[in-house]
Amino acid sequence: MFELVLVVIIIALVFDFLNGFHDSANSIATIVSTGVLSPQKAVMFAAFFNFAAAFAFGEAVAKTVGSGLVKLDNVDIYIILAGLLGAIFWNIFTWYYGIPVSSSHALIGGYGGAAIAKLGWDVIIWVGFEKVVLFIFLAPVMGFILGLINMLVTSWIVKNKKPRAVDSVFRKLQLVSAAFYSFGHGSNDAQKTMGIIVSVLVAAKFQDEFYVPVWVVMSCHLAIGLGTMFGGWRIVKTMGMKITKLKPIGGFCAEFSGATTLLMTAMFGIPVSTTQTITGSILGVGSVKRLSAVKWGVAGKIVWAWVLTIPLSGLVGALCYYALSLFL
Repeated sequence: MFELVLVVIIIALVFDFLNGFHDSANSIATIVSTGVLSPQKAVMFAAFFNFAAAFAFGEAVAKTVGSGLVKLDNVDIYIILAGLLGAIFWNIFTWYYGIPVSSSHALIGGYGGAAIAKLGWDVIIWVGFEKVVLFIFLAPVMGFILGLINMLVTSWIVKNKKPRAVDSVFRKLQLVSAAFYSFGHGSNDAQKTMGIIVSVLVAAKFQDEFYVPVWVVMSCHLAIGLGTMFGGWRIVKTMGMKITKLKPIGGFCAEFSGATTLLMTAMFGIPVSTTQTITGSILGVGSVKRLSAVKWGVAGKIVWAWVLTIPLSGLVGALCYYALSLFL
């Protein structure tokens, strides 16, 4: 049993690495597209603040993912393994096609699908899933509104300044906002893998109750930080260049708005999508200039990917469980 638990924990950390790899675009797209940092420096910068979040936040999101979505008493280690494999497959598939979907929702969908495949629909804690589904729509709306307001207020403050001076100031401020966003990304997303690993420990009877050991906190933040360092460049192009054209002032407002949303939801234990949050913020910033500045066709495809992530990753998680059941 120990060997199996170790394998599943390693796979969970691989997912966490891919989460950072897939979602690095969220943290660095604006500072790369506005030319504030080179791609190589940007990923190092984001990775540092992803890891730094380990020392700041609790485990509210980890508890929601680990024990608030599926009835833990009925879960075995094979369900968790199948859920992780389903999420990893969906992450790699969407990364290949440059689609900025939510790694968090892929994990939640894969886990839920694998659980349903073995135990039926009664295993799902619907209150937890309803919260996640609700914030598929609320998180980008919150990001959009905050991005819109921040851009309007900031533009009014600098309306009499020379464009070159404004760009110079906000190129520096973007470093602050990018750090803030990367910190928020680490605080929200690393906790999701923490919750899964603790679920493994409880299912295998290595722990009697749900609590997050220090080694789990540190290893998850290290894995997501390393993933961020390698960067998902295909998605950076979509997030930073294909939705709308950003200047440093817009990049600052988008990152600050996205980070505010992430930290607010992390404090309340809500596992939101960092992808959806920053996309909403970028759309809000782009809409200030004019609605036509946003490429709504690209945005529409992204929204469809958001809606389909949980059911499709759930289907893949269920198929992975059926496949594992033939061999294990």
